[in-house]
Amino acid sequence: MTENVASPPLKLYSSWRSSCSQRVRIALNLKGLNFEYKAVNLLKGEQFTPEYEKLNPIGYVPTLVDGDIVIADSFAILMYLEEKYPQHPLLPIDLSKRAVNYQAANIVSSSIQPLQNLVVLKYIEEKSGPEEKLPWVQRVIEKGFTALEKLLKAHAGKFATGDEIFLADVFLAPQIHGAINRFSVDMSKFPLLSRLNDEYNAIAAFQDAEPSKQPDAPQSSS
Repeated sequence: MTENVASPPLKLYSSWRSSCSQRVRIALNLKGLNFEYKAVNLLKGEQFTPEYEKLNPIGYVPTLVDGDIVIADSFAILMYLEEKYPQHPLLPIDLSKRAVNYQAANIVSSSIQPLQNLVVLKYIEEKSGPEEKLPWVQRVIEKGFTALEKLLKAHAGKFATGDEIFLADVFLAPQIHGAINRFSVDMSKFPLLSRLNDEYNAIAAFQDAEPSKQPDAPQSSS
């Protein structure tokens, strides 16, 4: 008879305000997966320690550890979770709708988020002065949000691509949250995204993944 051995818990190396980490937290919550939160302090440079770089060679968050499997990069983590833990699918069966989800996720992960991360903002501050950081981020976000409004107009239902939560929503929610709470983007220009944000804010899986709810969040964070 084979002994049932409990699997070790998932470990998520995360930072409270990282939108990439927030995506994964949302997915884990939606799929009902318990995980151990391993805080990485980006401001202290913990992402560049030799111990962490063994897990994530590029020195970013998040990183997911599932037993002997280590996955870095939020998109890779989400695809892994989707394949191994099929409960609450993040991808629709319909191929055209699936393609829209990929496109929306990539607009966030390729055309918005990398241009607002700490490395880029630090570089802009050093080269052009601190007063240039916020206008830069707002331009980047607004360009991406304009594209997302156009893309999703024909596909949105209650959520981004219909009446179920899929991959696009997992990427959109943290980006919208950051746009409002970190970068003071005028969301009146983006009625569809604003409506979706209201939906996300009413769902426990999204609420529990918010930056202010994380164990490494400063007490005064929003």
